Amino acid sequence: MISESALRDEICRTGKSLFDRGLTHGATGNISVKLADGGWLMTPTGSSLGTLDPARLSRLDAQGRLIGGDPPTKEAFLHTTMYAERPRAGAVVHLHSHYSVALSCMEDVDVDDCLPPITAYSVMRVGSLPLVPYYPPGDESLAAAVGKLAGRHHAVLLANHGPVVAGATLSAATDAIEELEETARLVLLLRGEKLRLLNADQVTELKRRFPG
Repeated sequence: MISESALRDEICRTGKSLFDRGLTHGATGNISVKLADGGWLMTPTGSSLGTLDPARLSRLDAQGRLIGGDPPTKEAFLHTTMYAERPRAGAVVHLHSHYSVALSCMEDVDVDDCLPPITAYSVMRVGSLPLVPYYPPGDESLAAAVGKLAGRHHAVLLANHGPVVAGATLSAATDAIEELEETARLVLLLRGEKLRLLNADQVTELKRRFPG
């Protein structure tokens, strides 16, 4: 079992890595990790992922009440909704990464699956990616919309906003959201070109070999 102190350090290292590589900017994006007692650690509201302080991370109890650290991200409900619908999730990452946000703004995107099966790893790490209808940042109506999809999808894309991804561990959630961002970049790079996508049989075989 990883200690709370080690998880605090891991959140801060992950946030800095994401920030330093341009996957988040300013005070955007948030990270959470589930604790053994059913509570969570979350990044605080208004914080930059590039300069997180382990001691100031928000500590929430199993009912979502703040019991230590700074107030949590105003999008804490996105995280708690994902955990409620995905009991095996150990971490959730939400970013405003450039290519994923661009994809979320496209009028003709497939709302049932925003990412065509371009690569094996997008199928393996992201799976199908539904688009969640637009709500203003911090609007708790977004929780209900995410909740309708999270039981069947560990990754969702918020319209005109960005991706939210759950994983068994923080490393798994981060790998998946980075794969999502890279695939979104490829979708935009190849826009207008004739694509050779993975066919339905190939996608089914990948899901059989690498169940999410």
